[in-house]
Amino acid sequence: MRASNATGERGEGGLRRVVLASSVAQSSGERMFSGIVRGVGRVLERHDLGGDRRWVVAFGDSKIGSLSIGGSIAVSGVCLTAIESNAERFAVDLSRETLDVTTFGKLGVGARVNLEPPLKIGDPLDGHLVTGHVDGVGEVVALTPAARSTTIRIRVPQSLSRYVAQKGSIAVDGVSLTVNAVQGDEFEVNVIPHTQAVTVIGEYRRGVAVNIEVDIIARYLERLGTAEAAVGKSAGVGMELLRRHGYAHEN
Repeated sequence: MRASNATGERGEGGLRRVVLASSVAQSSGERMFSGIVRGVGRVLERHDLGGDRRWVVAFGDSKIGSLSIGGSIAVSGVCLTAIESNAERFAVDLSRETLDVTTFGKLGVGARVNLEPPLKIGDPLDGHLVTGHVDGVGEVVALTPAARSTTIRIRVPQSLSRYVAQKGSIAVDGVSLTVNAVQGDEFEVNVIPHTQAVTVIGEYRRGVAVNIEVDIIARYLERLGTAEAAVGKSAGVGMELLRRHGYAHEN
């Protein structure tokens, strides 16, 4: 949800508070991210409000700076709307749906979270297109040293495993990673020392829950396949379907 026709004023703690000119905030369009985390923040406050929740989060070492009121930020892979902000921290509301389908329902004060601002026109896409709409929660099942890197094995719900492909992209807590191997409902990623140092991945242990967003292309390909199958054009995703919609071509 984005705020429109809003002006800013100072609230408690010097945070700039949103004042809406209308009673309903209107969407201003989709925000996209690249999965290149800018740093790690920390949850400073947690307030339960009528069934949902509000967080105040410190920017930490991210150097993102103050957010626009109603602007977006990806917090451990979840696209959230800033309702208050200054140079040191920002506040966001977490809906019941967000608490239910992400790891946020179990995170408390002191939790460290990955932070990434949305892409702007002209920004390089160093990772892959990430929407900030988490598909589900996975679990770290193994961590294995691989030279200076670490191979991490993650189990995902069966409903998501069909979207995970070897050498494809996936976002784990908002970090763009390449899938090295897939076996059943588990996949492996290799995480270099830099990524471990600048994201919460360096704190992973067995049993840790992580937010998962599958590659948006995989979702659209499935939708194309099921839509065409419904009208009898195709039995599913194949090379003919990919060529017809511009995802593949003849050499």
